[in-house]
Amino acid sequence: MNPIIQEITSTQVKKDITPFKVGDGVRVHTKVREGDKERVQVYAGIVIARKGHGIHESFTVRRLSYGEGVERVFPVNSPNIEKIEVERESEPMRARLYYLRRRTGKAAVAIKEKDRAAEIHAQHAAEKAAKAAAAPAAAKA
Repeated sequence: MNPIIQEITSTQVKKDITPFKVGDGVRVHTKVREGDKERVQVYAGIVIARKGHGIHESFTVRRLSYGEGVERVFPVNSPNIEKIEVERESEPMRARLYYLRRRTGKAAVAIKEKDRAAEIHAQHAAEKAAKAAAAPAAAKA
């Protein structure tokens, strides 16, 4: 990207974005203006694509509504996005999950979820190793 454009748009790029990736189940809280009133509307679904970078970055969220697939593209740095919550993490095998468009029913939302049990097991093993390393040092003192 042109350094001049990058410098100008750097003030508009959000710094406090929740990290999420393709395949994650997210809840996007968007501001909706109706006349002189403003409210927050939630759009929940699976992120099937992330595109662009910097101020132009966007992501596509897909969900099933009454049996019909609905997709919506959100600019990451939009002032109308209040927050993005990650409901469930996944282990995507691709950069784009466009194959979900051909699926119907439960298969349309079936994505391999991240195995949290293996993560917890590795954390406990690391804690045990740290205690075992600290015990001989305490015995020598």
